[in-house]
Amino acid sequence: MANKTSVLFAGGGTGGHLYPGLAIARTLVRLDPDVQPVFIGALRGIEKTVLPGTEFPHLLLDLHPLYRTKVWENWRTIRGAVGAWRQLHALATSRRPALVVGTGGYAAGIALAYAAFHRIPIVQQAGDSYPGLTARAFRRWTTEYYLAFPEAGRVIGGEAAQHVDTGAPIEPPPRPRPDRAAARRAWGFPERGGHVLLIYGGSQGSRAINLVVAEWVRRGLPDDLHLIWMTGKASYAEFAALESARVKVREYLAPIADAYAATDLALVRAGAMTTAELFAWEIPAVLVPLPTAAADHQSVNARTLEAAGAAIQVRQADLTADRLDSTVRALMSEPGAMTRLAAGAAARARPDAAQTIARRILTLLGRG
Repeated sequence: MANKTSVLFAGGGTGGHLYPGLAIARTLVRLDPDVQPVFIGALRGIEKTVLPGTEFPHLLLDLHPLYRTKVWENWRTIRGAVGAWRQLHALATSRRPALVVGTGGYAAGIALAYAAFHRIPIVQQAGDSYPGLTARAFRRWTTEYYLAFPEAGRVIGGEAAQHVDTGAPIEPPPRPRPDRAAARRAWGFPERGGHVLLIYGGSQGSRAINLVVAEWVRRGLPDDLHLIWMTGKASYAEFAALESARVKVREYLAPIADAYAATDLALVRAGAMTTAELFAWEIPAVLVPLPTAAADHQSVNARTLEAAGAAIQVRQADLTADRLDSTVRALMSEPGAMTRLAAGAAARARPDAAQTIARRILTLLGRG
């Protein structure tokens, strides 16, 4: 450790705040093995299960969000923050980080506050078109923001030089791309003709989407349409019986690249990582924003991408089997519409975002 440069990655709670950090960290190490990423997360977030299985050292803190409706519960938030500050101080004393990378969520807030107080340089990866409170609160101390959506710069404010339009850091599609015919054949679909629709509602699936899709499948799908449907582990048993030659039902997709390679169109949530991956594969999408997402940021994402000609937005309240059927049929019957959406998706794609961000971080570290 003596010769390594430590970089702290702070964020989590959801995959959208954790996986971008992992993508950047792995790229950093590939570019410069003498950089040592260290992750800071919360015991209550997805990082509790993900980080122990990674190659990176990590610290999980007993953090709590702000309780806006149950303000009397904020004693937990205060107690957790005090304990976390002490743990961060111990970690910083031993690791002596050269930089802190914030990726969002309340796990990032305490680490960025510590970095600001101790004058440790900060950069942030802003994952949504309407960045969260943490991203905005530390603008004064942030050297660079790496924007998944260029529109986020207007929300953050500050100097234009702070805002770097990188796209969302993902694992890019392999080069060369997998053969589409072979990918379809692997799923048991015809190699040519028709369309393949990929459906998933995030890593845990979406019951609201699943129920609509199930009704649609039972009624009868459009001719020449094939589905790859990821239900999520909790719902798989309920919908597995709908598997057929044209409908492949899975509880999880790993590696998901096998599905992307066969896909023409996707029905998904509007998270930044989901859309970044689809667009890197040049796959147009029908976006159903999660209505309970913080600050309704998925709806903002969806409206932004629809305005850019990269996707179609359907509110969850409006998603019915009839609406889904008519939307998909309209796209299948008009090849030009699919082509335009695919072109819009490709225009928003930033498959090399993780490498762009990692190189900028190395430059800030004096290791470019």
